[in-house]
Amino acid sequence: MIKSELIQKIADENPHLYHSDVERIVSTIFNEITAALARGQRVELRGFGAFSVKTREARIGRNPRTGEAVQVDEKRVPFFKTGKLLRERLNEA
Repeated sequence: MIKSELIQKIADENPHLYHSDVERIVSTIFNEITAALARGQRVELRGFGAFSVKTREARIGRNPRTGEAVQVDEKRVPFFKTGKLLRERLNEA
C-alpha cells in the first residue's frame, strides 16, 4: 500500500471528512514521526510497533566495480520493530 492508497482508504471509511483533511492528517503523522527520528527520539505506536534510530559505525567498504577499499562514514538509519499485536495478526492461521 502506498501513501495515496492509505489516504483514499481512510477517506472512504470516513465520508464525513474531506479528502484534503485526510491527506493533511496522514502527512502530519508521517512528518512528526520523521521529525522525532531526526531528533533521535523513539516513536512507539502501541500494538503496531516502534520506530527508532540506530547508528552504523564507520567502516572500510569495497567498491564493487573496482574492488578498491573505500571509507564509509558513520551513519544513522531508521529501524522498525513490530509490536506484539501486529506480529500475532500476521501469524494468524
